[in-house]
Amino acid sequence: MSQTLNHERKTIWTIGGGKGGSGKSFITVNIGICLSKLGARVILIDADLGGANLHTFLGISRPTLSLSDFIKKRVSNLHEVLVPTNISNLQLLTGAQDLFNAADLNSIQRQKILRSIRNLEGDYLLVDLGAGNSASVLDFFLMSEGGILIVTPEPTSVENTFRFLRTAFYRKLRQSVTSRSVKMLIDSAMDFRNEMGIQNPYDLIDAVKGLDQEAAEMLMKEIEAFQPNLILNQVWTKQDVEIGFSIQSACKKYFGIHLHYLGYIVYDQEVSHSIRRRNPLVLENSHAQSKVSQCIKEIATRLAQRHQMSFRF
Repeated sequence: MSQTLNHERKTIWTIGGGKGGSGKSFITVNIGICLSKLGARVILIDADLGGANLHTFLGISRPTLSLSDFIKKRVSNLHEVLVPTNISNLQLLTGAQDLFNAADLNSIQRQKILRSIRNLEGDYLLVDLGAGNSASVLDFFLMSEGGILIVTPEPTSVENTFRFLRTAFYRKLRQSVTSRSVKMLIDSAMDFRNEMGIQNPYDLIDAVKGLDQEAAEMLMKEIEAFQPNLILNQVWTKQDVEIGFSIQSACKKYFGIHLHYLGYIVYDQEVSHSIRRRNPLVLENSHAQSKVSQCIKEIATRLAQRHQMSFRF
């Protein structure tokens, strides 16, 4: 394994998708390990508020300190909540585990957490999100330079992914403008049956131009900058692999979104076995060269290459 590391730039990847059970936590942990084994400083952040379990995937006991302590102001800095793992260069920040309705943080709390995460010191920050389309989940997803969507070949997963992506996209647009009238127009565009006939972001831009040319230009920049990533998990067949390209094409055609298809991970029953053993699959010698491990390493390679770290396994 050779590597050329660039420690000058911190990269944040948020891993979401809307639907639970797609493998977000498994993928977050194993990609993080692949990057840390290259010498990169990696922090895994469990942002599944109320359902944190990344520590279980890593095979370590529930940490004494968690995001709960930061939210409740028992600690003043997120650095105090970071815990080491038994893997070099890999740290963990576990999510809120003992807060009632932790997923429903108010706007001030969310912004405080987001700012504090951005101030953490590491080369790569991987943020594992909870399921659903709550404001907290969406805002965590949008903090990333390129959020990663995890989807399985099941129709329900694909449908949920489109819904999550569309909601996150319009929320990003809404947050980028200050005009109340433009915000209301974006809210209207969320309804497929809106009276103005807005069906895609470019229809929205045309409508906004009539209200505020400067806001229209700002929205256009946001549309071009929004370039999320996609990983297809639990793939069985070649036809399953093609679903990723279909999602990519549909995003461009109907939403004007540039979606990067990072690759796929094959289905392997050893994945669930490794989770039960509380031992990350890419660390198990007996499965280091398995197809699923190779898929994960290839995706980690693509992610790193996109962010100024070139290496090969």
